[in-house]
Amino acid sequence: MGYNLFLDDLRTVEMVYDDPTKYNFVVVRTYRAFVECIQANGLPDFISFDNDLGLDAEGEVAPDGYAAAKWLVYESGLDLSKLQYYVHSANPVAAEQIRGLLDNYLRHLRSF
Repeated sequence: MGYNLFLDDLRTVEMVYDDPTKYNFVVVRTYRAFVECIQANGLPDFISFDNDLGLDAEGEVAPDGYAAAKWLVYESGLDLSKLQYYVHSANPVAAEQIRGLLDNYLRHLRSF
């Protein structure tokens, strides 16, 4: 059985989902933790994306949820054809970027 992944620097699963126990999420707070979790455990069954992930240890803007989605598509080397996801980011422009990237890539994969 697989796992579900929740990427958000501040929110808890309960803040986004009415029945969080239904999802049994692994929660990651940073881009790096997102990448490391997937590298260690394989592609999740479901990913819930935030975009804005705050500041890194040096006080710089941290890589965001869009960077995580780009890593999945361009660098992970994983078969994403069965990926299911939801973008829960409050940033409408970034949320649309994440959805656009993943939807277009998944449409391309599923067209073969």
